Amino acid sequence: MTKVVIDTSVLISALIGKKGPSRAIIRQCLEGHYKPLISNTLFHEHEDVSSRPGIKQLCPLSDQDIKELLMSFYSVCEWVPIYYLWRPNLKDENDNFLIELAIAGNAEKIITNNIKDLKTAELSFENLKILKPEQFLRGE
Repeated sequence: MTKVVIDTSVLISALIGKKGPSRAIIRQCLEGHYKPLISNTLFHEHEDVSSRPGIKQLCPLSDQDIKELLMSFYSVCEWVPIYYLWRPNLKDENDNFLIELAIAGNAEKIITNNIKDLKTAELSFENLKILKPEQFLRGE
């Protein structure tokens, strides 16, 4: 099964949009087509951003529905401990953990709406693809 890292931008897009590529990816993960990886850092970011008032206001789901969806998503995730920090020196230092999670969990792809910042790493990994949701769904 393909291991993927789902960036917070994709999860939030799935929550606030009634349809679209981000929602399709989350649905496919829930159906068992892909194995999403998660770490403590990514979990806390998902929880923080999804509970922000501005995000809740945009989301068509109730607070309880958001909580249930997140719990369902986490239940299909593979929790990956991070023992080694690679520090790929991304433009946004706060995104380094996504690459570290992907490497630690042997992910093939990182799915994000913010590929520009992730592709500027000083340290690159040939077997790791960074894709937008629509690219991922097209099989790139």
